[in-house]
Amino acid sequence: MDKPVFNFRKVHFVTSAPDIRHLPNDGGIEIAFAGRSNAGKSSALNTLTQQRNLARTSKTPGRTQLINLFELEPGKRLVDLPGYGYAQVPLEMKLKWQKHLAEYLQRRESLKGLVILMDIRHPLKDTDQNMLEWSRHRNLPVLLLLTKADKLSPGPRKTQVIKVRKDAAAFGEHIRVEPFSSLNNIGVETLAEVLTGWYIDGESQDIPADMATDETLPDND
Repeated sequence: MDKPVFNFRKVHFVTSAPDIRHLPNDGGIEIAFAGRSNAGKSSALNTLTQQRNLARTSKTPGRTQLINLFELEPGKRLVDLPGYGYAQVPLEMKLKWQKHLAEYLQRRESLKGLVILMDIRHPLKDTDQNMLEWSRHRNLPVLLLLTKADKLSPGPRKTQVIKVRKDAAAFGEHIRVEPFSSLNNIGVETLAEVLTGWYIDGESQDIPADMATDETLPDND
């Protein structure tokens, strides 16, 4: 029998918040999407939910400045976090984004899983590695999606996935690495299955929060 998979098309927008103090009560289960500003995060969310404009996409990376919450069903939410790195904005704004992102990652107790997106051609930048290191401290499962997989032919794509899996293993066994393409729907079913499992597991687990409150993300590139 096939494992049940949530109907991600039923998701609806809840709120946009500049920081955790403006988010709803810290309960239920949240799965957050994070990645560099040019990694294709918004496109992945739109493809997963089959809603073209659920998460805004822009030709100018770094325009997502808020923490955006979407709800699948009561107590189960998707979170679109501000992209890190690359954004062509003033340094003061970059530092502000960085602070709010770090606060969410460190203090949000309802956070039960993290999807980290990286361009398959340019994975594991310093900021990406810091996110993986942080996830180990928080004891969170990670799905590392190598986006824009359609940019590589099958042979080089497989080679790159194997390499990243090997490199990511240095950060712990809690990381799963998969290729992904919003354009060709590569990895979309896997993404839905993994997230469904996290929601189910999150209902019966109490993952420790705030285990790395002194850590900060590295400076934007």
